[in-house]
Amino acid sequence: MNQKEAGGVQGSGEIDAHLLIVDDDERIRGLLQKFLMRHGFLVSAARDAEQARRLLSGLEFDLIVLDVMMPGEDGVSLTAALRQRLATPILLLTARGETEDRIAGLEAGADDYLAKPFEPKELLLRINAILRRMPTEEPAATLPKVLRLGPVRYDIDRAEMWRGEEPVRLTATESQLMRIFAAAPGQALSRAQLVEDLGRDGGQAQERAVDVQITRLRRKIETDPRQPRYLQTVRGAGYMLAPD
Repeated sequence: MNQKEAGGVQGSGEIDAHLLIVDDDERIRGLLQKFLMRHGFLVSAARDAEQARRLLSGLEFDLIVLDVMMPGEDGVSLTAALRQRLATPILLLTARGETEDRIAGLEAGADDYLAKPFEPKELLLRINAILRRMPTEEPAATLPKVLRLGPVRYDIDRAEMWRGEEPVRLTATESQLMRIFAAAPGQALSRAQLVEDLGRDGGQAQERAVDVQITRLRRKIETDPRQPRYLQTVRGAGYMLAPD
C-alpha cells in the first residue's frame, strides 16, 4: 500500500472504535495507522507480539489487525494465545497464496483474513463488517429465549453462551454463526448461505473458512466434537443446529 492509495479512499469507520495494528513493517504500520485514523478510528500500533501483549494488558480494543509473518512470535501463535483470554475480533494479514497460513489462523481463532497486498478500501470494509457482526448490548427480556445444548445453554436475546455457571467465550464470527443457527433451529443451512449471512464474498475459500469456524464452534458446544450431537452436518445440505 503506498501513500497515494492510503489517501485516496473515501469512507467512514465506526466512530471511536479502538483498533490495534500489529505489524513489524514500520512503513505499513504507519500508513495503516494514519489511514484508519482518518476514517474515524482510534488506533494504537505495535511492532511485534511482545509490544502487542503489553498494550493489550492495559487497554481494551474493539478489533486487532495482526500480521501473520513477524519475527519472533508469529501472528497465528499470538492469535491462539489471545483466544485463551480474549474474545476481541482478530483480522489477520497474510501473504497472498499462503492458504495454510489462512486456515491455521482461522483454526487459532481469527475472525477473518486479508491477503497482502491489499487495497486500503478493502481493509476498511473488512474491519467495518467484523465490527457490525459483534453482538450489541440489548435490554434483558422478561422471558429470555434460551436454547439448551446438553450442558450448554445459549441465550438468544443476549447472544451469550454458558456451560453451567461458566461463560463460554465466542469470537465475533462464532457469535454471528450462533445467531444465524438460533434463528433457524432444526433447519439445514448450506455453506453458501452461511457465507452470505456472514456478509462475506462467495467462493470455495470462504466456504472452507466456514467449515473451520464450525469445527471451532463444535469444540465449545459438543461433548465429543468428532461425533456432533447439536451442531450436525446434514449430508448434501449443510449444517443444522439441533437443540434439546
